[in-house]
Parts: sequence; structure tokens; C-alpha cells
Amino acid sequence: MKDTDIKKLLYTHLLCIFSIILSIFIPSFFLENFSILETHLTWLCICSVSVTAVNLVLYLVVKPNVSSKRSSLSYKVTRFLKCCIYFLTSCFFFHVVFVLYGAPLIELVLETFSLAVILSTFTTVPCLCLLGPNWKAWLRIFSRNGVTSIWENSLQITTISSFVGIWLGAFPIPLDWGRPWQEWPISCTLGATFGYVAGLVISPLWIYWNRKKLTYKNN
Repeated sequence: MKDTDIKKLLYTHLLCIFSIILSIFIPSFFLENFSILETHLTWLCICSVSVTAVNLVLYLVVKPNVSSKRSSLSYKVTRFLKCCIYFLTSCFFFHVVFVLYGAPLIELVLETFSLAVILSTFTTVPCLCLLGPNWKAWLRIFSRNGVTSIWENSLQITTISSFVGIWLGAFPIPLDWGRPWQEWPISCTLGATFGYVAGLVISPLWIYWNRKKLTYKNN
């Protein structure tokens, strides 16, 4: 493991964090009365698009996985369409999970689905960018000792931290504090965002700290 690889990972994560920061401040120059709380759904859409775009560009530039043997146009189109299907499936899956865990079934459907989209952006999009629509690779990464690179290690950490963040974000909702950020699903989306950012910060530091202990098997 080279220090340059860890630095590349760190810079990539910093740019992802920067995209979230931009989604908070830049729209206020173009949209009247824009704020995370008052126009929450608008911010979720902007944040999701921003993070997705940055992930796509970064992985195309950095290319952590360069083992693709086929590069024909038809293969790329098919792969892109599969990625879109995977992302939409992830959104609907998370939406159903949220409803099963107590989210309104009929009311606030758009809010619930927006939460599913932002969680898919933080978890599914990086998996698609790094691994593509490959269930076997996904299962390998999230099984014990299944990672083969620092990028996959980082993917593990950011995905888990996003889930932990959204789970912790649900705790304040039933409390009788009367705060605007307790409305569904604001605290959950903020929790997922903070969890994702925390994972982006923690994973390069954790990998650097344990670089002498980490060993990776070749694909």
C-alpha cells in the first residue's frame, strides 16, 4: 500500500465533502428563501445530484478499478442502464424499509422517497461507481475480509456510517421538543449526511493508521 494511494483517496473524499458544502450555500444565490430546513426537498435534490455528479467524475478520473476488459459502446450503454436500474431499485427498496419502520404510508410520500434517494446517493452510487452493477462484488465487499483495496475499505466505512447516521437521526423525531428539524424526514436526512461525511473523513485516517496491518488479496 502506497501513501500516494491514501492521499488520492483523501483528496477524493475531500471533494465529495466539498460538493455537499456547495449544495448548501450555492443555491441560496439563485433560489429565493433557500435553506436546508425551509426548502428541504429542494436541497435534497440538489445534494443528491451534486454528490452523484462528483462521484462519477472522480471515479472516471481516478479510476481505482481499471480491470474492465470490454469497452465497446454497447457494453457501456448496457452497464449504464443496469446502474440506473440498480439505483432506482435501491430507492424503492429503502422507501419500503422506511414505511415498514413507521414512515407514513400515504402522507409525505415524496418526503419519504426523497430520503430513500439521498440514502441511495450516499451508499448505492459509490458502489456502482467503484464496482458497477455486480451483486457478487457487493456481497464480497460487505462480507468479512472481502475487500481487495483501500477504495473498497473506504466504501465499507462510508456505507456503514451513512446507515448509522440515518438510524441515529430518527431518534429525535418522537421527542417533544417542537424543533423544525424534527419534522419527517429532516433529522434522518441530516443524520445520513453527517454519517456520510464522517465516513469520508474517518476512512482515509483509519486506513492510514492501520496501513501496516492491512493486506489485500488481488482480484
